[in-house]
Amino acid sequence: MEKTAVGDSSVEANPPLEIVWNEKGERFETVDKEAFLQYHLRDVDRVANPDQERKAAAAMDIVHTYVPRSKRGMGLAARLCDAAFAHAQCHSMLVIPTCSYISDTYLPRNPEWNSLVYNGGPKSSM
Repeated sequence: MEKTAVGDSSVEANPPLEIVWNEKGERFETVDKEAFLQYHLRDVDRVANPDQERKAAAAMDIVHTYVPRSKRGMGLAARLCDAAFAHAQCHSMLVIPTCSYISDTYLPRNPEWNSLVYNGGPKSSM
């Protein structure tokens, strides 16, 4: 771990906070579990165009993103979202952006993920 000199003493610098997948808890979270992104898995219909047959697909319904005050301004919410969207992409899942941070802030800033967004039904009521 890096140390930073402060006056005559040295203190540990803040290490980058690692994002981990908590499969059982349906969360992506920091190792200390203080910041997290909560999701629920859903089955949805995937339709490429109106003339095609509907096919079942898995979707990650992202319902909440939380970063405590002490960790805000560090880009953690975006890093949690990056991890969730990369996971969805690797597992051929769609994403339902129920969380307002995802739909109102993250996706407009990261339009490259729009291809994963499920648009075939109402948002979750959770």
